[in-house]
Amino acid sequence: MRTLTPKGAATRQRIVQGAAFLMRERGPATVGLDDIRAVTATSKSQLFHYFPAGKADLLLAVARHEADQVLADQQPMLGDLTTWPKWEAWRERVIDKYATQRQKCPLSALTGLLGLADPAVREIIIDLYDRWQAHIAAGVRALRDSGEIAAGIDVDHASTEILTAISGGATMLIATDRISYLEISLGEAVNGLRPARVDPRVGRTDRGLTA
Repeated sequence: MRTLTPKGAATRQRIVQGAAFLMRERGPATVGLDDIRAVTATSKSQLFHYFPAGKADLLLAVARHEADQVLADQQPMLGDLTTWPKWEAWRERVIDKYATQRQKCPLSALTGLLGLADPAVREIIIDLYDRWQAHIAAGVRALRDSGEIAAGIDVDHASTEILTAISGGATMLIATDRISYLEISLGEAVNGLRPARVDPRVGRTDRGLTA
């Protein structure tokens, strides 16, 4: 990508954000360049100046924007999963964000874009999941190193399980508008990190989200 002036970068970002908003609201397939020009107050020459290949270029830019937004929505909690209270704060942030966004979440927008663009969109989504898992894995490792969870825990396995719980719960939320799938799946996945404790009164194991 060529270097842009600050003004040019701001104009390009305004176009990307406007396109992302329309695609979340209406779906990528129904949004044309004229729609994007109208909502961003952009001329045709401006649009093609920043996106020479037209909608194909813009779709990739929107996909990168939405992928970055998925992670940005979880910060600063996602980048500092070093204690159980911080894990709980992150879990609550994830639930709150998806409960607010529902079918208009960035992850839903990325899923819609996947069927319309070239394989580069798939690579953007793979990169998103890799970065997301890396944050979660760093958190699991921090708990392990501080002795909060079992020393022998498989960090990659645990982080994959947690990320899958979010992705699966979010997919079911998008399909049904029910946040309970995400609440339960993420809660169980995070709770599964905790060492099991035996309740001597009933002889059963117990794990709790609260420290």
